[in-house]
Amino acid sequence: MQTPHNPLLDKLQPYPFERLRALTKDLQPNPALRPISLGIGEPKHPAPKLIEDALMAHLSGLSVYPATAGEPRLREAICGWLQRRYGLALDPATQVLPVNGSREALFAFAQTVIDASRPGATVVCPNPFYQIYEGAALLAGARPAFANSDPARNFAADWRQIDEATWARTQLLYVCSPGNPTGAVMPLEEWRELFALSDRHGFVIASDECYSEIYFREEAPLSGLQAAAQLGRPDFRNLVAFTSLSKRSNVPGLRSGFVAGDAALLKKFLLYRTYHGSAMNPMVQAASVAAWSDEAHVTANREAYRAKFAAVTPLLAEVLDVALPDASFYLWAGVPGGDDVRFTLELLAQYNVAVLPGSLLAREAHGVNPGRGRIRLALVAEEAECLEAARRIVEFTRAYKA
Repeated sequence: MQTPHNPLLDKLQPYPFERLRALTKDLQPNPALRPISLGIGEPKHPAPKLIEDALMAHLSGLSVYPATAGEPRLREAICGWLQRRYGLALDPATQVLPVNGSREALFAFAQTVIDASRPGATVVCPNPFYQIYEGAALLAGARPAFANSDPARNFAADWRQIDEATWARTQLLYVCSPGNPTGAVMPLEEWRELFALSDRHGFVIASDECYSEIYFREEAPLSGLQAAAQLGRPDFRNLVAFTSLSKRSNVPGLRSGFVAGDAALLKKFLLYRTYHGSAMNPMVQAASVAAWSDEAHVTANREAYRAKFAAVTPLLAEVLDVALPDASFYLWAGVPGGDDVRFTLELLAQYNVAVLPGSLLAREAHGVNPGRGRIRLALVAEEAECLEAARRIVEFTRAYKA
């Protein structure tokens, strides 16, 4: 007898790391070399002491039920950061909500805004993309549509690939800026185009901004909220931004972030979250207040990434098609021969370095898989380990080309 379950679960595809594990299950990495992983985008820098101290100082929070909307001081700390970072004045009572990391919120938000009873309910995503977008669309009863990255524009999504008929069915658009895996940052004019499309067709924009504080240019990445304010949309209509402390503050285990934007959308999202049981632990709230209120540790973190990328990127550029991204902690590198899976497996077997094939991060759309022929390298470990991995990749690639 078949186990009862939601049939929409059958539409989900395995996560990229599950697919890679299946590909490597019979592979024996070179035992003479210690393993180095550049595959998973998990920050490895130490967690700031001020966050650890705040956690330990608020153990009494374990004895109370937290409110789903979060404590006023946390919402005020978030609004303070938005003011300092982007020059935005948001209402802490109606325009921000704490969330347990951006991942769960990005998924849950689709369940709040999608009306699957409308014919052809569609969610548009960049391609390659963070797989949560696709899963959220499918489990909300919608179909995903993809805008492929454009190599000529530093791998930014080409939204013009989406035709008017698809935009007319679209209820939710996920954008990711800085992008995962490409690191591309959306400029103001791109936001202007998306806002015009949203106004014409009525869809909501979910802006994933969890890599916003790791960047390599003098100008910090633009937020969707900041773009809206600059373009005369101070109410942030049909726009919600998502961000997280995981990358900014090196605390992926804290599971802390926030959503901000359109107050009407956040009112509905709060209702959903109240039933879903998404309240943030009071200890985590206290630690989050400390994190959002301090910028020194963020600056130091960004400088550590800048030093790593400055050391590693020129080395890899000797043998791979790779350049410094706008932001994020990934390199999006083209491999010789164009077979990203074969390159990944042979690199692991011969040099014990794990990377992620780009084709596993994308879907076939508009006749191509835009991740094919590229690999994602997460420079999350300390600089010495990243450099060692880069030297092995250079040596391997020279032999691979030959």
